[in-house]
Amino acid sequence: MNITNTPLFGLILCLTTYEMGFYISKKTNFPIFNPIVIANILCLGILYIFKIPYVDFNNGASVISLFLTPATAALAISIYKSIDILKKNLIPVLVGCTVGSVASIGSVVFMCKLFKLDEAITASLIPKSVTAPIAMGISESAGGIASVTVAAVVVTGIIGAVSAPFLLKLFRSKSPVEAGIAIGACSHALGTSKAIEISEAHGAMSSIAIGVCGFVTVIFSALLM
Repeated sequence: MNITNTPLFGLILCLTTYEMGFYISKKTNFPIFNPIVIANILCLGILYIFKIPYVDFNNGASVISLFLTPATAALAISIYKSIDILKKNLIPVLVGCTVGSVASIGSVVFMCKLFKLDEAITASLIPKSVTAPIAMGISESAGGIASVTVAAVVVTGIIGAVSAPFLLKLFRSKSPVEAGIAIGACSHALGTSKAIEISEAHGAMSSIAIGVCGFVTVIFSALLM
């Protein structure tokens, strides 16, 4: 029996490579060594070197995807703990999320038109900055390609998680509200995981941005497509 054909292979490979990435990230303490980035590189390298079909890998890896929605919902805990901060900054939060979502959608539409990409690709890329469950729903309802959407969401999230600490230092951002909203609006759950590492307040604001930006993106994408 080939071990790569079993569901345990993909599951164990994902967990092992992530733990390795987490260890490297903690030891180096450098933003570019993000656990998810390292895990992706290691998984791709192993699949390529040993010529393991993606279908075999996904038999187990897909199990992890089942936890994506409940993990996103669990972010509500940090929101609840920071409810007072939200009440004091409700208007800035709503405005920031709306502007962030419009900027994300507008940049995608502009670039797709500039490079003359077809409508299916445009529909697939429009929700790149919202969390995967919402993004896939938007993409499929607009005639997009789900696999392209997932890839765009993952890449966007990784870039946000890696670059967030550097950008916060570059712009000398001290407010957890503005920093958290910016991270969540740009890089959804993956960015929020980094925001939580910075502080609970950053994570709470980033978590709020995921929900608000998801709602705004649904509205604007429906008007566009």
